[in-house]
Amino acid sequence: MATVPPRGAAFFDLDRTLLAGASGEVFSHAMKAAGLMSRSIPGESLLYKLFNTVGETLPAMALARQGAALAKGRSRAAVQAAAEQAADTLVAMVQPMAAGIFDQHRAAGRPIVLATTTPFDLVKPLADRLGLDDVVATRYGVNADGTYDGTIVGPFVWSAGKLAAVREWVSRHGVELGESYAYSDSVYDTPLLAAVGHPFVVNPDPRMSLVAAARRWPVLDLGAPRGSDLEGGSSPTSGIPRIPVVNLEIQRLALSFTHPVFFPYARFEIEGTEHIPTRGPAIIVGNHRSYFDVAAMALTIAQTERTVRFLGKKEVFDAPVIGQIAAAMGGIRVDRGTGSDEPLRAAAEALENGDLVAIMPQGTIPRGLAFFEPKLRGRWGAARLAAMTGAPVVPVGLWGTEQVWPRSSRLPNVLNVVDPPLVQVRVGTAVPLKHKSPDADTKKIMKAIMELLPPESRVRHEPTDAELLATLPPGYQGDPRAEVTRRPGTD
Repeated sequence: MATVPPRGAAFFDLDRTLLAGASGEVFSHAMKAAGLMSRSIPGESLLYKLFNTVGETLPAMALARQGAALAKGRSRAAVQAAAEQAADTLVAMVQPMAAGIFDQHRAAGRPIVLATTTPFDLVKPLADRLGLDDVVATRYGVNADGTYDGTIVGPFVWSAGKLAAVREWVSRHGVELGESYAYSDSVYDTPLLAAVGHPFVVNPDPRMSLVAAARRWPVLDLGAPRGSDLEGGSSPTSGIPRIPVVNLEIQRLALSFTHPVFFPYARFEIEGTEHIPTRGPAIIVGNHRSYFDVAAMALTIAQTERTVRFLGKKEVFDAPVIGQIAAAMGGIRVDRGTGSDEPLRAAAEALENGDLVAIMPQGTIPRGLAFFEPKLRGRWGAARLAAMTGAPVVPVGLWGTEQVWPRSSRLPNVLNVVDPPLVQVRVGTAVPLKHKSPDADTKKIMKAIMELLPPESRVRHEPTDAELLATLPPGYQGDPRAEVTRRPGTD
């Protein structure tokens, strides 16, 4: 019996993705014309102008979240009638290249779904005019008399809430996210794009441009004439997906802001950057003491004027401040719970393209007594990557980053600008590896890193309870001296 292949769907954001601008202003005019709004919301026109220029903003989303309360007591039927009128205007705002993409998804048998924060009753008429299969949108509660009750039913369909709503939709319709497509301009739709198998960034806002470059997501311009299909190549102006290469000017621009002056709460002593190759692939490896290691590594590599891809656990990318730096460094996110080799393959591809790849072989910051262990232990990822690609492995010793951002703190100590702690970074020469045993090569790599650390790192230190607690997560309740068996990369 033949196996039915898994089915995907295509999810499209609305504003600045399907539409050339913001729908909110059109809906506002329609509501006023229908007598449902007597006046403008203060600052409304400024928010629309800002949205059309830079994309979604937190103030705009905060206002959108209040929409249910503002609609309380209004007739649902009257709002739906106003939305019908607005749909006539919105159809003309649909970007010209959207129709061709719709046709390709329909030919492949994929449902086309509008996924938007905008309330369902406002966008359903537009979706019907475009022949879309369904709508995932914010829904307002309705009283028995047909008026809105001032509540939101289900998730507020924005950012992680949009992903939750889409997950619920695919579960009901027997669709696989891994086989699905998603299109958006907004950095706040990163959770959804990261969850589908085929993410596409459309006319991205400035922040999403950086994310697209870091993740190598295809970028579409739906306002440009198309020259080929979704899978094929094209000329640069055809509107076809183009894969942003991480060593583009956008990452170079981001790294140009990675300068000690932007970290007044730390002092830096960086040596040996001449050992980082000026061209060609290299694997940059460092020890792991703090989330601030990412900033120290970024500052070091920025001095070489090269771009880099950073391979790190997902918690690093979720961390405030440092997560944005990791993304700017062409981040390859590792979710250790999946056991997937995909991050390693992505890193190998980057090296084959001549990029630098930065990795912390320990996998995570050691906890408790393990943090004070002079002998460093690492996982095999860097050694395997070197064996796969033949790229040189350049060691980096990091010291003092935990004084800027201890594991026990949710944020770095940004207030310590009078007497900031010293962060020492030393880059060594490439480690000679035989590529026969990942375990043996990993031991050589860790030994090379250890030799770059200051002498006190090689002296066994008996920590105080306070020092131990500083190496443990915020709110840790157990015995700090019991944290001795946790292997690198397993927390």
